[in-house]
Amino acid sequence: MKSSTTLKSILFGCISASFSMIACPTVLKAQTKIVKVNIDQSIAKVQPNMWGVFFEDINFGADGGIYAELIKNRSFEFTKPLMGWTVQRKKANEGEILVVNRADVNSTNPRYIQINNENGVFGITNEGFKGIGVKKGLKYNFSVMYRQLAAGVKLRLQLLDANNQVIGEGNLVPADTGNEWKKQSTSFTATQTDPKAKFAITFEGKGKIDLDMISLFPGDTWKNRPQGLRSDMVQLLADMKPGFIRFPGGCIVEGTDLANRYQWKNTIGPIEDRKLIINRWNTEFADRSAPDYFQSFGLGFFEYFQLAEDIGSDALPILNCGMACQFNSGEVAALDELDPYVQDALDLIEFANGDVSTKWGKKRADLGHPKPFNLKMMGVGNENWGPQYLERLAIFTKAIKAKYPDFKLINSSGTDPQGDRFNLLNTTLRENKADFIDEHYYRPADWFLKNAGRYDNYPRNDTKVFVGEYAVHADQSHVGSNRNNWQSALASASLMTGLERNADVVQMASYAPLFAHIDAWQWAPDMIWVDNLQSYGTPDYYVQKLFSTNKGTDVVSITLDGKNIIGQDGIYASSVIDSKKKELIIKISNSSDQPKTIDFDLEGKRKLQSKGTVEELTSSNLNQVNSFTNPEAVSPKISAIKIKDKKLNINLKPYSFNVFKIPFN
Repeated sequence: MKSSTTLKSILFGCISASFSMIACPTVLKAQTKIVKVNIDQSIAKVQPNMWGVFFEDINFGADGGIYAELIKNRSFEFTKPLMGWTVQRKKANEGEILVVNRADVNSTNPRYIQINNENGVFGITNEGFKGIGVKKGLKYNFSVMYRQLAAGVKLRLQLLDANNQVIGEGNLVPADTGNEWKKQSTSFTATQTDPKAKFAITFEGKGKIDLDMISLFPGDTWKNRPQGLRSDMVQLLADMKPGFIRFPGGCIVEGTDLANRYQWKNTIGPIEDRKLIINRWNTEFADRSAPDYFQSFGLGFFEYFQLAEDIGSDALPILNCGMACQFNSGEVAALDELDPYVQDALDLIEFANGDVSTKWGKKRADLGHPKPFNLKMMGVGNENWGPQYLERLAIFTKAIKAKYPDFKLINSSGTDPQGDRFNLLNTTLRENKADFIDEHYYRPADWFLKNAGRYDNYPRNDTKVFVGEYAVHADQSHVGSNRNNWQSALASASLMTGLERNADVVQMASYAPLFAHIDAWQWAPDMIWVDNLQSYGTPDYYVQKLFSTNKGTDVVSITLDGKNIIGQDGIYASSVIDSKKKELIIKISNSSDQPKTIDFDLEGKRKLQSKGTVEELTSSNLNQVNSFTNPEAVSPKISAIKIKDKKLNINLKPYSFNVFKIPFN
């Protein structure tokens, strides 16, 4: 069996070599390498929350993505109040539809529409977010806020396919009259599946009615929560078992200017009171302009905390430090006007952790969660740099640590993992004994392969590293979802072995960004791609999942010729034990186009069992991607392995990442 497997690997290597135009003899003999693993001695502890996820509302990741609202511009607060809506009537009449602004009465949700239906044939249609995804047999929940002085108008609700055929229908008769706003709901079931449907409201009967917060949600939201999250997207996250969720960004936190920054207090409470703002990715890239991209904050800070709790992750919020995006405006809050920003941070900790007797703890309880969320950490600023950042960070740190001395703070190291900006921050923050320094890198595959040993010689002290954003960027000829190819995922896996090996330095890490809508993205690559009905994990997703579900508890030594394995002959490796599951876990990648024969020498007193498993990710084509039609083209394949006398002989395929798990007694 051994010789047969070896021959297959060798032949596979020849086929692989042809992709890179390398000459290959009829049969290649793979050189055997002896890799030693010390299975007894822990050289570093792996934090339970080491491998996490990073969420930012980019690529329509929230509105039009994980936040399951199907109506675009439901409260008419976009810059163009009727964007997303089309008026349907045979003949236009003055005053049939008015956008009314009541800013003096309601500054957070000033606009509503007024329908004056005198002809009896009038309607409005919403296009959704690049269409509305509709599933046959699924219930859809409609709600609206309304006000009418006298009864008389009935709402006919319809889902329409591309040919304007009705594929779901319901009715709502507003029950109340008077000057007060009321909310009313109804449900109906779809009769067909369509990823690009529309939603129409036809007003029947003569009369006048005011409408706001027109909303439609699928009936299969995560945990069946009303006005909740898309279950398929949350499930992909839950399957990863991430240690933390970093939110809400990213550059979203900073805003193009301070007026457009993310303010968490505007994102909690009744959704009709959450103040919509323009999404900073709306016009960030001229070639990917998205004028209909706004933030409704239906997914707000309470929902982020709730999501983290649902899937067993720590919450990691990032707050604005009084600095807008330095690439956009460079606007900063004056140092003597920083108090409101600092107070927001203190109040957030109280909101998450405070007793119900506190102001913000009571607000959390009033939202349905009297139990504290047990927030342990937050980031102060995102990708900010320079002395102006250090000045503001010092003020935040002093105030937060004075009240919560054990609370951990994430500090920015800027936008790049090297250079003058990085050096200034890295040096100063270490001198100041920062809890965590947040390093970001978006680089080509070659950079990742060359930096697998980056942290081997980092200081072993109280300042830890959080690799808060990273992704391999293939060359510019790869566009959109094609950037998430196997080459990028394999290079990430290779670098991540170096992060894991240095778990005493790098205590947390998260790939970025998380989600992208196939019809509405601004940035690529991204870990998970979605359309209006489906979602799939990229090869990068499966790499991240293999690390996060096999993180172990202790790093153990794994060496080749007495050295860390950081690319010798294309091999990268790390090893951990899981003292709870009683497993030895070896992660090893072969980034070369040739097969590799490895003899593992498993040294130590632990008694290893004779059978284990390997999960293998591989493709002979570095440009291979996953897709909606082939979502598991690159995905883990599990097979059995045998161990004898603490020896394991394996054959690594070219371009492969492998996770070996061996139980011990």
